[in-house]
Amino acid sequence: MGNIRSLQISPEQLAVCRRFQSDVVRVDAESKVGIALDTLQLDPLNAVRLRLENGTCGWYIYGGQLSEDPNFYQPLHVSHLSKYCPRIIPYLALAPGWRVLLANEYEDVWFDEELVK
Repeated sequence: MGNIRSLQISPEQLAVCRRFQSDVVRVDAESKVGIALDTLQLDPLNAVRLRLENGTCGWYIYGGQLSEDPNFYQPLHVSHLSKYCPRIIPYLALAPGWRVLLANEYEDVWFDEELVK
């Protein structure tokens, strides 16, 4: 899975976008994700990509169940995902509106139009 460099898209990310027929939307290593660091050991791993805004790449990542706690997510630069959540790296180029759910050998990836309305 390797390191993430600014504006680089890996062949694995391109393959994921092709497989799910998503537009390819680059992420910058210095942009931020919202990530629930305390939940990453829980299954399933969930990720949703909203619209890019205010220095974020639109991704929100958490393990287990979503929480309404205002402190649930912490900001993290994309460049640190290889340390904290390498499983999500292949999916980072999916366009806004996509959801990812990973658990053990299970993968579910789908477009949710409600995310981009």
